[in-house]
Amino acid sequence: MELVIENVSKKYKKDSYGLRDLSLKIETGVLGLLGPNGAGKSTLMRILSTITKPTEGKVSWNGIDISKDPNAVRSILGYLPQDFGVYPHLNAVEFLEYLASIRGLDYKVARKRIDELLQLVNLHDARKKPLNSFSGGMKQRVGIAQALLNDPKLLIVDEPTVGLDPEERIRFRNLLSELSGDRIVILSTHIVSDVESTATDIAIVNQGQLVIHTAPSELLAAAAGKVWEWLVPSQTWMEVRNQLLISSTIQSSEGVRMRVIADNQPSANSRLVNPTLEDAYMYSISAEKQLVKS
Repeated sequence: MELVIENVSKKYKKDSYGLRDLSLKIETGVLGLLGPNGAGKSTLMRILSTITKPTEGKVSWNGIDISKDPNAVRSILGYLPQDFGVYPHLNAVEFLEYLASIRGLDYKVARKRIDELLQLVNLHDARKKPLNSFSGGMKQRVGIAQALLNDPKLLIVDEPTVGLDPEERIRFRNLLSELSGDRIVILSTHIVSDVESTATDIAIVNQGQLVIHTAPSELLAAAAGKVWEWLVPSQTWMEVRNQLLISSTIQSSEGVRMRVIADNQPSANSRLVNPTLEDAYMYSISAEKQLVKS
């Protein structure tokens, strides 16, 4: 299986691009698509799911141009958009049965599949309750279930853990890992921790362009020697924070312990530490911005 994105651009208005000349080759496994809000991730997801067409370039599924033959990918696609809506007066079973019928799934096969999926997303006990009584996290789990209805070979999930509590988020990460063996999974998010334990590859997008496509280990290696831990007294914290690229902070009685991303030691009191994936992500985005400026 292979999904190939070739020189894809999406132009909305004069000189306004959602994507610009983006190329990416995706194979079996979990691709973590990272980028800040407004980076172009959702635009790319809509193109891959055939909701919209690129202005330039093409996307191919196993050699077939999906703009010319969208059914080639729609038949094997599972998609959870960022803004997932439900019919509030239906219960979870009714809603999933309705979606299964739209997708042309056999009724008996669909009923069995729906029961399995509701168990999988921990909603089996609530399956007969109307969806308007569900919390945001529960509705998101219904969204995850509908994306898996047809046992897709290409699964695209856009910000899937929004509204999920920590236990649900871990369950979803484990689910993605289990699903990735014989399909392509694209996990689009701005939450780096959602990618850290699941992704076999990472692509970072910023301002509609691809910054880097690499393995998590290579992304970490690129940030080695660039991350510093520094305990700053609370009274001087405000002075230094706007002068540095900071990936995280922890407040304590001693002051503010922060992780600083910098080529050179920011202070004699700072010490070099091993980068996390979040540090490496911040470093890549920062390096790309400096390259654009130069």
